[in-house]
Amino acid sequence: MTKTPKIPAKPPPETPSKTPWCRWEGRDLLLAFHVQPRAHCDEIVGTHGNALKIRLTAPPVEGQANDHLLRFVANALHVPIKQVTLVSGATGRAKRVRVIGLSSVPEGLRQWIEDPV
Repeated sequence: MTKTPKIPAKPPPETPSKTPWCRWEGRDLLLAFHVQPRAHCDEIVGTHGNALKIRLTAPPVEGQANDHLLRFVANALHVPIKQVTLVSGATGRAKRVRVIGLSSVPEGLRQWIEDPV
């Protein structure tokens, strides 16, 4: 059973209004993450430099944390997993993810991601 990702009700006060960790390329959403594997739960915890920090329960072994991150993003954005791809960062904590064919951001993430015009 897939758990619904924990998303804070609103971003912390230090979150800038312009999001350097998020940008739109047409209908694709590019996201920058700083991933903390082996956490006690899956959750977005705020920003880390120019990335959105996410804690994941998966270990950083044989791509498990990468797969878990893609599932986490797909669940959070309510899109099929095949629309979410890892662009860079396969072996590090800094990762970039592309969400293909997204026309708008779900209400639960609107505080974190600027909706395209």
